[in-house]
Amino acid sequence: MTIRSADAVVIGAGVIGCSVALELARGGQRVVVVDRGPAAGAGSTSASAAIIRYSYSTPDAILTAWEAAAMWRDWAGHLGGVDPDGMATFVDCPNLTFRTTGYEPDAMLAHWREFGIDYEELDAADLARRFPALDIGRYFPPKPIDDPAFADDPAGELSAILSPDCGFVDDPMLAARNLAWAARQHGAEFAFRAEVVAIERDEAVRGVTLADGTSIAAPVVVNVGGPHSSLLNRLAGVTDDMTIGHRPLRQEVFVVPAPAGTGLDEGGAFVADLDLGQYFRPQPGGSMMIGSTEPECDELVWVDDPDENSPYPTVDVWETAMLRFARRVPEFRVPNAPTGLASLYDVADDWVPIYDRSTLPGYFMACATSGNQFKNAPIAGAFMRAIIDAVSAGHDHDAEPVRFVGPRTGREIDLGAFSRRRSRAVTTNSVLG
Repeated sequence: MTIRSADAVVIGAGVIGCSVALELARGGQRVVVVDRGPAAGAGSTSASAAIIRYSYSTPDAILTAWEAAAMWRDWAGHLGGVDPDGMATFVDCPNLTFRTTGYEPDAMLAHWREFGIDYEELDAADLARRFPALDIGRYFPPKPIDDPAFADDPAGELSAILSPDCGFVDDPMLAARNLAWAARQHGAEFAFRAEVVAIERDEAVRGVTLADGTSIAAPVVVNVGGPHSSLLNRLAGVTDDMTIGHRPLRQEVFVVPAPAGTGLDEGGAFVADLDLGQYFRPQPGGSMMIGSTEPECDELVWVDDPDENSPYPTVDVWETAMLRFARRVPEFRVPNAPTGLASLYDVADDWVPIYDRSTLPGYFMACATSGNQFKNAPIAGAFMRAIIDAVSAGHDHDAEPVRFVGPRTGREIDLGAFSRRRSRAVTTNSVLG
């Protein structure tokens, strides 16, 4: 058995795991990152739509995304340098969100005004003029494509909110690699194809054991295992006091040619279409990325064993996505075969991430982050460092949650909003983006 030691072990080298590693290493800790995959960002991160938006239900979540966006825009500044192997790029892309039944974002917009987030209200006439390629009919609720009502005429017209300061990251896996590069500049080490098989513990965490027999002793272990993170929490024996559970959800995302002459390709908008149950955004190279917003009519595919997930899309899900997109964009012509991928997102019961300590001293978790937390990766690492530093110094984060001051706004973000023991948040159930 090989025995190593570190100040902190981070389990998972996705975009958030690499961000945690960077922030801990910046704080002077000797960090070892272990990941069962072949490279940084090679898991769920690589399948992310990498959308940067601010349409959340709670003020702390909105502030988190708004603060993180500034870090993406100054990516080299956030990293502290330029990765010689290439840099991920923030692509400006406004976010068009339809107002529809069950989605009335007035409370969210009040927070946007408070935080200085710009937006426009577009009525049906504005929509038709600004986005002529879109059918602006109201079809709610979303329906399966085999429902005869799927082809019904619209029941009125939609209005929308246009948020101009949004965008997406062109290469999510490269973003994780950039963070890993920056972490290495501060001494962090990375071990790939390294599977954790045991969380060593007595009255506190003592480290991890890998499948090859290597033992890494450390007083801090951070679970950022993505779809495997719930299994790791059970392995550590820390689930008893968690009021919020989380588990892997299968998601399929498709890439199709952008309809010619519609203006929906590069330079177009990212559209959140809860009216039909989908989202779509431009993709570099003249294509579109299309995904689901998990409408009630679609069965959610929860996965018990993440290792048994197939990476290939299914015909049924592809047909549903294509026909919904064709309904919203009449000029679209459905391709002959699916092009896309299927991946797993780690989703909490209330679709809000868990950034927290645990009942096991020294064991921390950044879980339920897959899907809609890519955008928050730069600040999530800082959140975890703040929690780890405070708890390690004796602070009771459960009784008095750490408050993080955002560098962009100077406002406090209550990290108790991401507690494993929180009351279930009222949110829009979607891993959108």
